[in-house]
Parts: sequence; C-alpha cells; structure tokens
Amino acid sequence: MHGLINRSFQNFVTDSYGSDVWLEVAARAGVSPPDFEAMLPYDDAVTPAVLDAIGLVLRRPRGEVMEDIGSYLVSHPKTEAVRRLLRFGGVNFEDFLHSLDDLPDRARMAVAELQLPAIELHGHPDARYSLICDSPIDGFGHLMMGVLRVMADDYGALALLELESSGTGRETVRIQLVQSDYADGRDFQLGMSA
Repeated sequence: MHGLINRSFQNFVTDSYGSDVWLEVAARAGVSPPDFEAMLPYDDAVTPAVLDAIGLVLRRPRGEVMEDIGSYLVSHPKTEAVRRLLRFGGVNFEDFLHSLDDLPDRARMAVAELQLPAIELHGHPDARYSLICDSPIDGFGHLMMGVLRVMADDYGALALLELESSGTGRETVRIQLVQSDYADGRDFQLGMSA
C-alpha cells in the first residue's frame, strides 16, 4: 500500500486525537518507527493492522472510523489540496458525482504510484445514484460516504446516503440527490489565494 494512504490515516489520528493517541495506535499495529513516509510503499498487511488499531484505541467500529477519515480528508485545513482536487470535478454536486469515475486517474496525475480502489458511478431515475466501491480495504465505502457528505455540503446540496456491503470487498453507496441548491455552497476559486 502506498505510504500516502497510511500517512493520511496517521495524520487523521494525530490531528483529531493527538500524537499520544497515534503512538498508541502505531504500537498496537506494530508500526516502527511510528511514522509513515508518504512516498514509500508498505506491505499491504500494514494498512488493515493500522485501521484495526485505530478502532481498538478509539473504541469505535471501523465503519465509523473510515467515515470520519473520509470527512477529514476533504474538510481539514491541512488537506485543502484534496478538496481542491475534488472540486475540479464539476460546478455542482451532480457534476462532481459524474466525475468520480475519473478520481483514481486524477489521483495518479498528482502521485503516479498511487493506486486508489476502483469506483464506478451508476445513474438511476429520480436523481438517484449508486457508487460501487471495489477495494481490498474493508470499509472503503464508509470512507467514500464521509467524502460525499462533506462534498455535498461544500456544493450546498442536500443528499441522502446509504451503504450496502456485499461482504466481498465490494460496497455500494446509494445516493439520493434531494436538492442540488439546498444551501449556499462553500466558495471555490480556480486559482489558489496567495
């Protein structure tokens, strides 16, 4: 697994709960030294061990932790670049949803070695969508729900989300777009402010 993914989990714990909690997570997961290098590859077994340790230390199920990580990735000031990358997906939430199929390719444009789980959007009548997440990381659908909740707010849209799991590494996020212009969205400018 790419170090950038593991590092994002480390940053989530450190920024949300403090460095002492991260040190406890790292010890339980057997991560030594207790810091991930963002640009190095790691054994695929490390990531689930870290996620299991986060759940144990925080006394929360993996799904909740993954959803919080998804929210963190697009809402924390330190991860503004992720939000900006996602906002290039469209001028409204519906455009953004249609751009999700391209997300793994856009991420590879930023970091060539980064392999995100496969995602595929299917449109249905009445502004309903299914986002299929196919991942070796259990709970990736929950992470995407966290991302989608924050991005809906970011665009000012009202959307209902529900997760279905097939138990085979495939999860489906059901999306009902209730109103695309429910509230004022967060300001977004093409160029970064100085």
